[in-house]
Amino acid sequence: MSLNRHLTKGRDLARTAGDHAADMFAPITLIGRGLRHHADWAKGRWQATPKDRRGPTLFLTAAVLLGVFLLPHGPLLAVAALLASAAWVGRAPKAPAGPPEPDAADLKLTALYAALTPYLAAPDDLSPLYGNEDGYKTAFGSWEFDAAGRLTQLELAYPAYFTDTEPGARARIEQVVQGKAGRAREYRFDWDEESNRLRVSALAPLATDIAAQRFVTAPGEIVLGFTDEAGSRRMIPVNQAGTTAQQPPVIWRTGPRSSEPHLLALGATGHGTSTLIRSIALQALPFADLVVIDGAGTGEHACLVNRPGVHTVETSLHGTLAALEWAAQETARRLTALNAARHAGATPPEDVTRPLWLLLDHPTELSELAHAEGRPDPQDLLETPLRHGRAARVTVVIADDIEARDRITPTLRATTRARVVLGPTTPEEGHAALGAPLDIVPAAHAPAGRGYARIGTAAPVRLQVPATVDPLDDEAPAQLRDAVIALLPHRDTRTEAAAPSLAPAGPAGAAATAQDRRPEAAAAPATGPAADPATGPKGGAGVETGVELGVELGVDLGKEHSPVGPRPVW
Repeated sequence: MSLNRHLTKGRDLARTAGDHAADMFAPITLIGRGLRHHADWAKGRWQATPKDRRGPTLFLTAAVLLGVFLLPHGPLLAVAALLASAAWVGRAPKAPAGPPEPDAADLKLTALYAALTPYLAAPDDLSPLYGNEDGYKTAFGSWEFDAAGRLTQLELAYPAYFTDTEPGARARIEQVVQGKAGRAREYRFDWDEESNRLRVSALAPLATDIAAQRFVTAPGEIVLGFTDEAGSRRMIPVNQAGTTAQQPPVIWRTGPRSSEPHLLALGATGHGTSTLIRSIALQALPFADLVVIDGAGTGEHACLVNRPGVHTVETSLHGTLAALEWAAQETARRLTALNAARHAGATPPEDVTRPLWLLLDHPTELSELAHAEGRPDPQDLLETPLRHGRAARVTVVIADDIEARDRITPTLRATTRARVVLGPTTPEEGHAALGAPLDIVPAAHAPAGRGYARIGTAAPVRLQVPATVDPLDDEAPAQLRDAVIALLPHRDTRTEAAAPSLAPAGPAGAAATAQDRRPEAAAAPATGPAADPATGPKGGAGVETGVELGVELGVDLGKEHSPVGPRPVW
């Protein structure tokens, strides 16, 4: 009992001595804490000082200390000031740091891992990659996030039993990854089937501020638009936002040596198919003649009416049939003339070597109208230019709505090996339009002219069509309209007025005097033989309008239909 009493008394004495010692050494503890704070501050400032400024800083500090030492009572006052400052700074202990903020990358990767688990895990898997206790670190090999905390790169492994060869299974995984990483961006999915790994990359948006302009290309090359550096190994200078920049183009090579002589563009309404037609027309006009068919009848191509090199711009079914019948006859005539020149070993005439382009915008609408009236389908009249156009220097470009793909004839789909799809599309629609699966998941919202292109058997690439607005659209920006107007060819009325008397001999002179032969041409039926080369419509010096084309075919296009809207005069 006495032992316990002595132990309790000793414990109380020790506690009392400790309390007295704490009270006695409290000022020393306070000053020591303040000095420690000052030392941490000085260390931080020294580490933040650039290396080239540390020497002058040391010299200045030494000079200040020397000045304080030389002052009367300087060292004593400096020590007193330091102790007072330390006592003030160390008067309260540093507040403990709160719990750390959760890692945003860890949260996002955990959520993505949990979302992929139902698709990549099997109940009978003894060593599952997904659904185990270790989490995403066993399945995800590497990842990167940008400054905004968005996922930019991800490499993940998947089990060998996952059906990575089925497009439907791939599409489910791609949809889950895009949903968790953000639907506002495009993602490229690189499936490595040999090692069962998937690499996901977020793609930067393509430039949308490139207006219509003359591009640096070789003859016969058409710039469909621009892509990223991974989609093209070529760079061309372009005028972008008032400065000259280098951009990778999507080049379509046309002509008799092209393996993809014709193009089919499909897209959602309002996403740039007509813009693509205008862009191609402006690039082809300097070296080719055009026949433009506006099946929708919206007047999107009225700016081409009565332009040099443009034979006609048709909107009605009657004019379209007449123009396409002439195009088929012209294709046959060109083939005959080229074969005759080859057999004779002579140079082919200029009127058969100058390229002819047939640009059709929404022809399926005219096909429905033709079926309702019991008239020939305009698409059937394209069979000769499509099959023999490469040899005859005839190029066909067709743009239509992606929902109208089933109404496009099999011949047209089989002969158009250059493909473009614009606007938001599903993986199934993209595969059907391009003829190959897309390894890129489109963004939820795409700007006008945004899509994908596939030339021949090459892999699909991203595409942004140059901003080629309708110059007659008052709602379009004035700067973009002026850019298109600057590229349109203009007629010289003085030259045309003098043409009948000054026309030279040869095909150009015969075309310039075609008006003198109109009565004889009008007597020929619309479905008769091909027009004579000397009187047929041709570009260059003797360009004929759509009315003249109708006279050559024996139909009066001026009465039954007229070009879209009034003919503009710039």
